[in-house]
Amino acid sequence: MTLLRSVLFNLWFFGTTTVLSLVGGAGLLVTPRLALPLARLWARLVLGGLRRICGIRWEVRGLEHVPADGPALLASRHQSAFDTLVWLLLLPRCTYVLKRELLRIPLFGRMIGPAGQIAVDRDGGASALRALVREAAAAAAAGRQIVIFPEGTRAEVGRPLPLQPGIAAIAARTTLPVIPVVTDSGRLWGRRAFRKHPGVIHITLLPPRAPPEAAPGGRARFMQGLAEALTIDPERCG
Repeated sequence: MTLLRSVLFNLWFFGTTTVLSLVGGAGLLVTPRLALPLARLWARLVLGGLRRICGIRWEVRGLEHVPADGPALLASRHQSAFDTLVWLLLLPRCTYVLKRELLRIPLFGRMIGPAGQIAVDRDGGASALRALVREAAAAAAAGRQIVIFPEGTRAEVGRPLPLQPGIAAIAARTTLPVIPVVTDSGRLWGRRAFRKHPGVIHITLLPPRAPPEAAPGGRARFMQGLAEALTIDPERCG
């Protein structure tokens, strides 16, 4: 049954993505005003299918740590494609930091920029980091909520990866407190798994941490503390 549900969900996922990409990528809705609502509709349809077809639900704790109005900076664990969808529904003006390779996807890639997302060249070195910080500062100035996966890619459950320096650079430039986010999404939707298992994904937002220059011990202590926070079990905290 799990295999059949996974097949049906993948058909739903790719079908929905294709249709909305054709609508938006063809130029009908690729404007800053309409691209983000289209992305939110996409996430709502995909995750609605995930819940109904695969029986995967999610519980969120700690959203009170996100300001009701204005910018925020969230540093989240990344275990599943689920993580790249759910924040479009949880935040009013979500800006993901994502890999530049996604821009190459036909039609879909054309909507990333107008939707206010930040595409990063992971092999671009210092110039890519400067561009990331500049675009993140602009997003914060526009009152958007920035979601970054500081590990840089999806990690297996129980095997966290070293944090990349982008999160510290963004926090230092924007002076925004960093809200650590822990999740166990990979238990049900693995990083490269075809099967999706029914159950509950837990997402917990932890109390904000001061940006590096304001934190005791500076940037090194900030990164160490953030790495430790991101290893907390989301089901047992909060």
